[in-house]
Amino acid sequence: MTHLFDSINTRNQEKLLKMLETYSLHFSKNTSIFSTFSSENVIGYIAHGFLQVIKMDKNGTKTIIEEIYENDILNTVFFSIDKNDYDVIAKEETELLFIDYESILTLKDTNKDFYIQFIKNLLKITNEKTKEKNERIEILTQKTIRNRLLQYFTIMSNKHSSKFIYLPFNFIDLADYLAVDRCAMSRELKYLKEEGFIEIKGKRITLLYDKYSSSDKLINL
Repeated sequence: MTHLFDSINTRNQEKLLKMLETYSLHFSKNTSIFSTFSSENVIGYIAHGFLQVIKMDKNGTKTIIEEIYENDILNTVFFSIDKNDYDVIAKEETELLFIDYESILTLKDTNKDFYIQFIKNLLKITNEKTKEKNERIEILTQKTIRNRLLQYFTIMSNKHSSKFIYLPFNFIDLADYLAVDRCAMSRELKYLKEEGFIEIKGKRITLLYDKYSSSDKLINL
């Protein structure tokens, strides 16, 4: 994954942050960050910590829309949506660095090598996030819990070129991420394990099926 300051040394990072007039905010574990922002025209860079963007429906069912880890950026379009339905939660002690879009666009010293690298990184991150959104659509368009699980496992396996998947969250959050019932997902994981598709040890999932098979073949098993 591309980071916002890839190929920019510490000294030039400090220069860039000063030029862009950045500021940082700290958040305690399990606190909402929505109420602290008055503008969506910023980039939120996760200097330390871990965020979840969640949606709550009228029945109180939670769906994890996005998880944002250290060195990633927060898609601040969420600040313009209905705060009654969505929230952004700091899942651990978190520091966010904010960069105003206007500062990026109006910067005068745009011939600096580190500024050009910064823009390249930002464009790469945007492309990567678009790919992640498309992968999420692939998962959520699957009609059964089994298909969603297998689609998710296959995407993760291909992304890391490994049959070993280390879940970035617990199984409760996995159900919320897949937008499925937790008990039903637990049963399906049990069936997949009994049928020899996977092994489970803590948060590590080992794929026992051929990850190079087509997705259609996998999910129709």
